[in-house]
Amino acid sequence: MTDSTLLNLLEKGVKDGVFPGGATAVSQGMGNDRCSWSAVAGIKDSRYIVETVSKITLFDLASLSKPLCTTLILYSLIEEGKLSLDDKLQCFFEKELPSDKQSITIACMLSHSSGLADYIPFFKQFQSPDYDTISKNNREILIKFILDSPLKYKSGTGCFYSDLGFILLGYIIERVTGRDLMTCFQEMVSTPLALEEAVFFNPILGENRYKNRFAATEACPWRKKIIRSEVHDEHCWLMNGVSGHAGLFGTVEGVVTLCDAILDQWHGREHKDSKPLAWTGMLKRGLERRYSDQTWCLGFDTPARHGSSGGQYLSPDSVGHLGYSGTSFWIDPHSEMVVVLLTNRVHPDRENTKIRQFRPWFHDRVVEIMNI
Repeated sequence: MTDSTLLNLLEKGVKDGVFPGGATAVSQGMGNDRCSWSAVAGIKDSRYIVETVSKITLFDLASLSKPLCTTLILYSLIEEGKLSLDDKLQCFFEKELPSDKQSITIACMLSHSSGLADYIPFFKQFQSPDYDTISKNNREILIKFILDSPLKYKSGTGCFYSDLGFILLGYIIERVTGRDLMTCFQEMVSTPLALEEAVFFNPILGENRYKNRFAATEACPWRKKIIRSEVHDEHCWLMNGVSGHAGLFGTVEGVVTLCDAILDQWHGREHKDSKPLAWTGMLKRGLERRYSDQTWCLGFDTPARHGSSGGQYLSPDSVGHLGYSGTSFWIDPHSEMVVVLLTNRVHPDRENTKIRQFRPWFHDRVVEIMNI
């Protein structure tokens, strides 16, 4: 494997119109013997073609926030005895819940078996979006919408991906800790790994750091502008860019470093230059499939037997996740390999779905080249 080999693969994605710009990183091995490669290609924003992607470009990680933030924080809280996988929703809400929601557990929400819908466009019920629309009350309003929406199936009897469950999990983290989710992420994940500047939340109403380093996403019909340096997901945007299901931004090297740390801790190894990580003890338990006929672990996905986005070569024990904006990571514990792919495939239109074919092709070529 060489950086130029990776670059050729990434440039094919740009040339074929899969995404305007992208960054990728691959690591393999452990400790001092770990090797890594990376490449960048394309542009950050179609309005400014001279702004090419670099290794410090910040991509909207979208649903990678679920495993890399919310899940790892919950693992930490479980290790610390502050909550358990069997805790039910009714433990965290002062007001009475609808009867069909009372017995939903932390484990069910983490493994996408809660019965909650995958996605409901609640944002359309808010007034025309501008910065004045963003309010501290939005989170409570969205939580109420979720709790009042009917279940798609009885909790624990199925397994279907759900944004709504992870919005609730982010809320639960804040209730249990008494701190906001962004602070929890910094304390439990990014700061121990010295990743504060490489993987982070970027609040809409906060200081907009590194504005020119962000890759643009969609020309959003709801917000009536091209989204850049603000989270793409509408519900997360309403919550000031910080939520349990979306909101993280990151560089390719930041994400691969975090994934390397997960791999090291999974194998019981200390990660280099890392402070103690509270979530380590839960990894072996959390990264096992919950259902024999489904791919989900606790907060992480595993390769589908057929048609996996990670291609045909990843071991069945691998874990990873996809992000709607065009991002993904996969961690293979047997080959000791991490593959991160970050793109802005939704720029300027989310209807571009070519990445569905590109992802498995890309991962297959990477493994073939590495001859693992």
